[in-house]
Amino acid sequence: MKSQSATLLAEVRTFRQHHPDVRYVDLIALDIPGHFYGKRYPIEMLEKVAAGSPLKLPQNAVLLGAQGGLFKIGDYCFHDGDPDANRRLVPGTLKPVSWESQPLGQMLITSDGTEAPIEFEPREVLAKVLQRLHHKGIHPVVAFELEFYLFDKTLDHGLPQFAHDPLSDDADDQPTLHIDRLSRFSGVLNDMAQTAKDQGIDITVITAELGPGQFEINFGHLDDGLRAADWAALFCRSTRGVALKHGYRASFMAKPYLQYPGSGMHVHVSLYDGAGNNLLAAHQQQPLRHAVAGCLELLPHCMPIFSPNHNAFRRLGGTVNAATRACWGFEDRDACVRIPDSDPRNLRIEHRLASADANPYLVLAAILAGLEHGLDAQREPIAPLNEDRNSGADFPLDMLDAVRTMQQHASVRDKLGAEFVDVYCENKRQDHLAFQQEINAREYRWFL
Repeated sequence: MKSQSATLLAEVRTFRQHHPDVRYVDLIALDIPGHFYGKRYPIEMLEKVAAGSPLKLPQNAVLLGAQGGLFKIGDYCFHDGDPDANRRLVPGTLKPVSWESQPLGQMLITSDGTEAPIEFEPREVLAKVLQRLHHKGIHPVVAFELEFYLFDKTLDHGLPQFAHDPLSDDADDQPTLHIDRLSRFSGVLNDMAQTAKDQGIDITVITAELGPGQFEINFGHLDDGLRAADWAALFCRSTRGVALKHGYRASFMAKPYLQYPGSGMHVHVSLYDGAGNNLLAAHQQQPLRHAVAGCLELLPHCMPIFSPNHNAFRRLGGTVNAATRACWGFEDRDACVRIPDSDPRNLRIEHRLASADANPYLVLAAILAGLEHGLDAQREPIAPLNEDRNSGADFPLDMLDAVRTMQQHASVRDKLGAEFVDVYCENKRQDHLAFQQEINAREYRWFL
């Protein structure tokens, strides 16, 4: 503990030397819907926290709904006295914030690793899954890919407007995969990439996607699953900030346009033993098939994680590369679980179902739980799409059905934690019901 305090203290002091104009640091963590909450600390107080002073925030901040309100979930929120819970600083995450008008820093905090972790905190859920895998001698290597849209900064009566091409000032309203869009939007994209790198994130490939104003950014592969999910979360925060600075809105909304492709969160996962051997490639890739079978078996029971809101379910089916059934395939982007072509050393799965606005900690936890389930059960998967285009298992396509399916599944409760599953499902159910409490214009047109 003393050595960690010394490391954190050195990190804070080094940051202060390099950024003497920074007076405040945002201490932030991801809640259940995938939004950051936290507090803004004077840099002097941060140094005291790094040295060992307590860091406490309300436990129930993790339970916030999509709009920031609290729901009654068991005894939480309204019958527990709203207790504080200890948090700790995440080493290596103290970085400058360049998209604000004033100099600022930010640093991740978490309850995992404290004496009493919050069982339903997303980072703690992932930490438990990773710890269990490590005890079994399984070491995941992970890489995220995130798609997002750029919109004009100004909304039109609450509706998004196409981003304007900075060279022609015309709306970028045509779907295209052309690389010249990367050149036309190079100012904002380069700033996003550089800002992410300043946050310690390894940005690799940038792609112009099919939707108008849609892009994808890939991250490097990491042998630290928590850090990989940290990168995905921090990238969303910095990208939104940089976009506003350039006169755009960046959104990871799953399906902003019905007529264009949605935005996904693709996660590449390979599994290694302690000696660095790829476990999926052993025994003529039989473990790969078992892992795929486990992923597909748990997938229908984790839909509230992969599609965390009403809009995210709109993304499934009807457009490019978005499945409506649990399926897999070799080099097949129509599959939920794709096996990219690779050598045995880099053999991996690419999980393509999650929406871009899903919680990265929970998405990775659910994927790893599926892989673990498959390796333990050692069952054969259904036929890949390469052999049968109709292959696949049904999964829920609306939130209330998805919540019921998740909450009752014994393996999901065991691998992700029963307390987390109950809290998460009730949070999603309440969010969905709250979303329904508004009559829109179409309803009046149809039924008035």
